[in-house]
Amino acid sequence: MGAAMNPPNISEAPAPADRRRGRWQLLLIVAVVIGPMILATGMYKLQFWVPDSRSYHGEMIGNGQGRADIGVQADETRWQILVTAPRDCAVDCQQLVYLARQIQIALGRDASRASHALAAAQPLSDEYAARLQREYPQLQRYPLDPAAFAKGANDQGAPQLWIVDPHGNLVLRYDARVKGKDLLNDLRHLLKLSNIG
Repeated sequence: MGAAMNPPNISEAPAPADRRRGRWQLLLIVAVVIGPMILATGMYKLQFWVPDSRSYHGEMIGNGQGRADIGVQADETRWQILVTAPRDCAVDCQQLVYLARQIQIALGRDASRASHALAAAQPLSDEYAARLQREYPQLQRYPLDPAAFAKGANDQGAPQLWIVDPHGNLVLRYDARVKGKDLLNDLRHLLKLSNIG
């Protein structure tokens, strides 16, 4: 019989077409994994494709300002619905004070997590002070430094309503046109998300 034949060499190198296809697959996997991270970073840094919608109704403060920055010295450790009156507490101011009390009551079981307050730069009229004493027994009252308010609030003297967190940080600001339902929804949302106060 003739000499035994050697079996063919099976470990041949892959064809160039197979190598190219493998590289494309690797590049595709890397792009799928890293691409969204690069896109998200670019959206954040360059502020493009950022939605304008928001889930709150007031003006978000978010710059680290506290009560003291708008001229109010207080040591409240709960959430606070604070009305500021840089001038006299006239109709708009009185409406906001009323609204602050109603919002706290409307919180129901969470009412103990919040307080309502008035910070006024000028003395209240005797009639209104007596009414507050009689009808708003839980209302906290503070003096307001008008110079600090003008600087910190960037406002021309209109009364404002603020939501203040338990650390004293300003969270949201509203003017006298705020709707009670919108304010209540914002505060309930904050209390739901918060582990403090």
